[in-house]
Amino acid sequence: MNAIYFYRLANFFYRKRVPLVPSVLRYLIFFLYNSVIEPACDIGEDSYFVHGGIGVVLHPRCRIGSRVMIGQGVTLGGSFGSGPPTVENDVWIGPGARLLGEINIGQNCIIGANAVVVRDVPENSVVAGVPAKIIKTLSPGSLDVASGQLHDMS
Repeated sequence: MNAIYFYRLANFFYRKRVPLVPSVLRYLIFFLYNSVIEPACDIGEDSYFVHGGIGVVLHPRCRIGSRVMIGQGVTLGGSFGSGPPTVENDVWIGPGARLLGEINIGQNCIIGANAVVVRDVPENSVVAGVPAKIIKTLSPGSLDVASGQLHDMS
């Protein structure tokens, strides 16, 4: 089982405004996966958590696009009163990464392991470090998150 399944169920009941069930499922996610994944989050289709979603923390208003792979121990949160991050489609977020503040992560991006992202990331970029910096630019469509393949290594 993966935490995304429990999230999708909790999100369904949250959108239908069924009382209590989303909260119970949120606590179940915390108990089983040590993760804080709010039912109010907006996570797109075919997005998933690696290693079940252990240690993932998502801000209740964060928006995550389709085909996003989120590693274990990832945090998407606001920073000192600012809003949450927005992650577009086809993004790979490495284990332990922190995306903080009202930032936008463009399509077809890779966020390196343990990176701390506090600024917008343009599409087709690879970022790493503390604070995260662009270390490479990818050709459009070169990242296939669904299969875990990077087609362009130039």
